[in-house]
Amino acid sequence: MRRLVGETTLRPRQLILPMFVGEGLDAPRPISSMPGVVQHTRDTLRKAAVDAVNAGVGGLMLFGIPATRDAEGSGAVDENGILNVALRDLRQELGDATVLMADTCLDEFTDHGHCGVLDADGAVDNDATLRIYAQMAIAQVEAGAHVLGPSGMMDGQIGVIRRALDEVGHKDAAILAYSAKYASAFYGPFREAVDSQLKGDRKTYQQDPGNGREALREIELDLAEGADMIMVKPALSYLDVIKAAADISPVPVAAYNISGEYAMVEAAAANGWLDRERTVLEVLTSIRRAGADLILTYWAAEAAGWLD
Repeated sequence: MRRLVGETTLRPRQLILPMFVGEGLDAPRPISSMPGVVQHTRDTLRKAAVDAVNAGVGGLMLFGIPATRDAEGSGAVDENGILNVALRDLRQELGDATVLMADTCLDEFTDHGHCGVLDADGAVDNDATLRIYAQMAIAQVEAGAHVLGPSGMMDGQIGVIRRALDEVGHKDAAILAYSAKYASAFYGPFREAVDSQLKGDRKTYQQDPGNGREALREIELDLAEGADMIMVKPALSYLDVIKAAADISPVPVAAYNISGEYAMVEAAAANGWLDRERTVLEVLTSIRRAGADLILTYWAAEAAGWLD
């Protein structure tokens, strides 16, 4: 009877697995603040990706961790940079068996850890960053990405990337816009996951956690610039924003169930305070109920197995 009248569905195809690949690793490197999640080698990335696809996940979002960094994040546009190499690996391994997504941002590649290049005063230079994003997007599509995920919250990033892709003939490449990305305390474990070099914060370009209407303005701008999907990040503290986004968006809405949200549940479950499987599925169902069509979550492959 519950199954018959259930209002909210949670299916493997609605889940996207974020994955990390580290340059030069000869064995997977565990991420201590995210139990069960690792920085993959190129070989273990392939295997884990195949396993996730076989479990039924809808897509994979790839993050690259370079061995060296510089102020401009040059590894992000290098065809032999770790992220682009790993994209080629997965596209060769998987073909079109899943939707391959790439993080289109500089924070993993810069020696200062910001999502863009800095000007002489140490502030993020929005327009200079956009020029690099355009190059990065083209490199990622040519490496095999089906979908680009601009996560830097630079003004105008969707329009610049869309025009750059169209000009070189990549009209079918899709853009998943990180439209409402908040300056959240819940990103902490992710900093470890990508060996972030950030000192300070990103409050000058990520959103104030108290602002809801601002998120809708950002979403409307990204839609006007050509976003094919939009995202709210984080998820659990922003279920109201997901709901508001779903109410106005003519394109699919994604939500990122981020590292800190994952770590909280894992820590409580490890202490025996929560039933892990029930809690994970309840968390993901709440995000779907709020209005998300797609969920990026580190539980994607495991949850897909539970739901199958």
